[in-house]
Amino acid sequence: MASTQVETVSTAADKAKLVLAAALVVGALVGFYLMASRGPIVQWAVLVVGLAAAVVAFGVSEPGKQLVAFARDAWREVKKVVWPTRKEAVQMTAYVFAFVVVMALFLWLTDKTLEWVFYDLILGWR
Repeated sequence: MASTQVETVSTAADKAKLVLAAALVVGALVGFYLMASRGPIVQWAVLVVGLAAAVVAFGVSEPGKQLVAFARDAWREVKKVVWPTRKEAVQMTAYVFAFVVVMALFLWLTDKTLEWVFYDLILGWR
């Protein structure tokens, strides 16, 4: 059986939260440039506070909650990964380099053989 996922419909409140988040980002950037005459500390404070408010506004919306849930699931999956030991990583890297060298030699040899067959034997250009 195919499982179907139900998508939640964005409500007007969620759309308003997203518009508010976008407006806060724009406001933070505008405030950053307008506060240039007040000094860098005030300038950066306006930017950081505006961006933090935008993150909070986005975080309480349904897409924000879905993003947080996705990030939690992704982190849970990353923790399940069994990473190779240093010895295994070095061995696999050596295998890859050896394979690249063998393929390079094979392709070079194939190229030179075809060059010899076509130019020397068939066309007689040399």
